[in-house]
Amino acid sequence: MIQTLALIRWESPETYYVAAATFFAAYFIGSVPFGMIFSWLAGAGDVRKIGSGNIGATNVLRTGNKLAAAATLLFDAAKGFVAVLFAQQQLGLEPFVAIAGLGAFIGHLFPVWLGFKGGKGVSTFIGIAFALEWEVAFFTAASWIVVARATRYSSLAGLISTGLTPVYFAIYGETLWAALTALLALMIFISHRSNIARLVRGEEPGIGTR
Repeated sequence: MIQTLALIRWESPETYYVAAATFFAAYFIGSVPFGMIFSWLAGAGDVRKIGSGNIGATNVLRTGNKLAAAATLLFDAAKGFVAVLFAQQQLGLEPFVAIAGLGAFIGHLFPVWLGFKGGKGVSTFIGIAFALEWEVAFFTAASWIVVARATRYSSLAGLISTGLTPVYFAIYGETLWAALTALLALMIFISHRSNIARLVRGEEPGIGTR
């Protein structure tokens, strides 16, 4: 990481232009509201008016359309994956890749098209992790599956799996990615504060609850 940081001329204005352009390009990729698009295509109407009001895959599943929910999950993950992969291929340097991941994630949480009220970030987080290091993301996804199957709570699975991801990256020696995913996981915990409150009260709906 020190070597890649050394390659960037931070005293050059062009560096900051590239960083800003990377962030906003990734933001607009991340801000595409696939949950709304697929629920509408499935004939379920505005997904914000059902369940939790969230545009993520879990709430889309509450429409009863599993295909729309699966498509939302896949495409929300793809947003983070594509933004990071593009930065890797076009820019190459780790700090810009991290900026792309952050931009896509913030775009998903706070899309300008929906009054800055978007999803809660777990799917996009996993997509980012897969683009950064697929071996680590495998453990993230496996953690989600194990917790979800054991508890039937999507929110708890998301919180635990994303919270463990910085640890997985640290074990792999990827300190920059550990720091990035720790920041993203913190934002996920904040976005899930109402879910955490319901989990504590025993009122959180399980996966597939309509």
